[in-house]
Amino acid sequence: MQYREHTRVIKIGDRVIGGGNPILIQSMTNTPTEDVAATVEQIHRLEAVGCEIVRCTVPNPEAARAVAQIKKQISIPLVADIHFDYKMAIAAIENGADKIRINPGNIGGPDKVAAVVEAARKRGIPIRVGVNSGSLERSLVEKYGGVTAEGIVESALDKVRMIEALDYHNLVISIKSSDVMMCVRAHELLAPRTDYPLHVGITEAGTVLSGNIKSAIGLGLILNQGIGDTIRVSLTGDVTEEVKSAKLILRTLGLRQGGIEVVSCPTCGRTKIDQIGLANQVEDLAAQFPHLNLRVAVMGCAVNGPGEAKEADLGIAGGIGEGLLFKKGQIIRKVPEKEFLSALRYELEHWA
Repeated sequence: MQYREHTRVIKIGDRVIGGGNPILIQSMTNTPTEDVAATVEQIHRLEAVGCEIVRCTVPNPEAARAVAQIKKQISIPLVADIHFDYKMAIAAIENGADKIRINPGNIGGPDKVAAVVEAARKRGIPIRVGVNSGSLERSLVEKYGGVTAEGIVESALDKVRMIEALDYHNLVISIKSSDVMMCVRAHELLAPRTDYPLHVGITEAGTVLSGNIKSAIGLGLILNQGIGDTIRVSLTGDVTEEVKSAKLILRTLGLRQGGIEVVSCPTCGRTKIDQIGLANQVEDLAAQFPHLNLRVAVMGCAVNGPGEAKEADLGIAGGIGEGLLFKKGQIIRKVPEKEFLSALRYELEHWA
């Protein structure tokens, strides 16, 4: 079942999620939010690589006030991430946050949750109810004999019911775990039990290497079942890497069109060009053309190179110090190795 086709449509700033709308890519800043200049600069870098929703932590009044200044300088919706202090949630809302993320279990009790809900109701902004396996209530850990997918889901639905009891339904749910298969199982259990949009991610996934592998497996298994309306790839690294990875995961699953797909051979003893360096440079180059929906091949030798390059929209098949440039299956010309990148850039800039 394609669960995402039947989730509620929720508006976040000028974007919408749920109801079969495109899955949106999120990331989170790691600058002090009260440092407006640094935070805006980082958000601009995220926007440039395709981030569609950004989240900032709001742990103090200075950060809450900064929300208003940040929003004036960015073009994507801003989500305020709140923990422990309900006053920060209200302050972020009053300063124009497009959405807030709270765990209703850690901001001080039902009366304080109610105060946050009323502030969100007045501004018409959604609340993301977030539950992580690392903060699961002791009672649920004891009930299920440890941290389990069942416990995570029960915790999330308990928090949702707390807000629903206040007659507020402008909600997004997020359940995360660093245990990939537990996270997958939790989403499989939750999706049939709610029609709220789901924000999906593998939390604390790790470094760019391990985090990408865990996220690709976990998000791939979840998204391919029709579950998930927004995603974040959580990486210990430059925030822009999260967005690049998320775009590739969605494109690989056929859930997003557009952007350049780079295919490249793994190299072998036949390779006589700097295949590894070239492939990395081409991948960086491709990110500069998000409007093009193409496949670019970077191949290192004459065995599979010409065939792969012909199948791509644009490609280089390396030889000895030079290579063949292919476009739409046809050889255009021979190119010296030192001109590979500039030749590809020219073709992309003039792609019709």
